[in-house]
Amino acid sequence: MIFTRKRFGAALATAFFALTLAFGVTAQTGAQAGDRFITVASTTSTRNSGLYDYLLPLFTKATSIEVRVVAVGTGQAIKMARNGDADVLFVHHRPSEEKFVAEGFGVKRFDVMYNDFVLVGPKSDPAGTMGKKDVAAALAAIAAKKAPFASRGDDSGTHKKERSLWKTAGVDLKAASGSWYRETGSGMGATLNTASGMNAYALTDRGTWLKFANKGDLTIVVEGDKRLFNPYGVILVNPAKYAHVKKADGQAFIDWLVSDAGQSAIGAYKLKGKQAFFPNATGGS
Repeated sequence: MIFTRKRFGAALATAFFALTLAFGVTAQTGAQAGDRFITVASTTSTRNSGLYDYLLPLFTKATSIEVRVVAVGTGQAIKMARNGDADVLFVHHRPSEEKFVAEGFGVKRFDVMYNDFVLVGPKSDPAGTMGKKDVAAALAAIAAKKAPFASRGDDSGTHKKERSLWKTAGVDLKAASGSWYRETGSGMGATLNTASGMNAYALTDRGTWLKFANKGDLTIVVEGDKRLFNPYGVILVNPAKYAHVKKADGQAFIDWLVSDAGQSAIGAYKLKGKQAFFPNATGGS
């Protein structure tokens, strides 16, 4: 999706608004076409958790810069940024982020925050995974029982993590696809809705899980494995490759996220009394 960089009339503004709604853009209310803004390609987990609704108004108040977020899977967000259709990339699959920078599409990766992934499933737990600390062993047990599993199947950061865990578990997903293993091709919230309806297992980031209201009979069955660590990184899209990238304002967003003010705001965000993300800014990589 390509956003125009020029001021435009009312008709084009209406068309732009419709398109951004379709792609899940979060914008501050009251903003007019042509106002100072940046576009951030990001992951659905940060949106589904409610973090942006809390965080972005604080940044805008401090800087007068509006942030328009296109929330899609990490893979799609990276493609968008590679096409020059964003100023900043904010996702959660470090190998892909580092490749993005190494190939010259991004300037520098900064650690921002982390949480973790959890494996959820029905309380009846037909695969006997409850309380396991080895997530690969739990996935192997699900496969052995052919218990229903709902996967995002969308090349998101969560999906990438899930596939790596299935590989560690020695499970052939191609053979399982369409039987007990169901790929939704959807975001995390929609996939959890599917899992809830099917009483299926699923892998989810903790932030989305805490925010998710339609849990039904689902509960966390596996957590705490170090392989479930979920770091988030932020990168300025390379203005040397795309001259229209808003370098100063995009970097201002990054600088705020890793500043004491931004890190404190991230740490203060809670869902049902529980901290959803943990700040961990460093000097970047």
